[in-house]
Amino acid sequence: MRRFLPQFAVFVVLSAGAVAYAQNSGDNTGNNNSDVKGDRKDLRQDRKDLKKDRKDIRQDQRDQKQDRKDVRQDTRDLRKDQKDLTQDRRERNQDLKKGDTAAAAKEQREINQDKRDISKDRRDLKAGRRDIRNDKKDLHADRKDAHHDRKDIRKDKRDIHKDKKHG
Repeated sequence: MRRFLPQFAVFVVLSAGAVAYAQNSGDNTGNNNSDVKGDRKDLRQDRKDLKKDRKDIRQDQRDQKQDRKDVRQDTRDLRKDQKDLTQDRRERNQDLKKGDTAAAAKEQREINQDKRDISKDRRDLKAGRRDIRNDKKDLHADRKDAHHDRKDIRKDKRDIHKDKKHG
C-alpha cells in the first residue's frame, strides 16, 4: 500500500487538474453565452442611461437659458424702479417746495411702492443667480454621468467582442 501512495497522490492531483481544466475550457457554450447576454444587457442599460443623461443636459441648458433671461429682465426692472424712485423723490421735493402736501403724499406713496418693487426685484435677482449656479452644477453632473456612460458602453462593446472571439 505504501509504495502506491505517491502514485495515488499524483493521480489525484492530475485528475483534479484535468477536471478543473475541463470545467473552465469545455465547450463554453453556456458560460460564454451568459457572458455575452449579460454584456448586451449592460450595453442596453448604459445606452438608456446615456440617452437620459443627454436629455437632462438639454433640459438643464434650457433651464439655464431661461434663468439668464429672467436675471436680465429682473436687472432691467430694478434699474427702471430705481429711476422711478429717483423721479418720484424729485417730484415729491418739488411739491413740498411749492407747499402742495396732497401731491407730496401721493408721491410718497409711489416712492414706497417703488421701494417695495426694488426689494422684490433684488430678491428675484438673487434667486435667479442661485438658479443659474444650481443649473451649472446640474449640467456638470449630467455631463460627467454621460461621460461615464460612454466609457461603460465602450467597455461593454469590448467585452462582447472579446467574449465572441474567445467563445
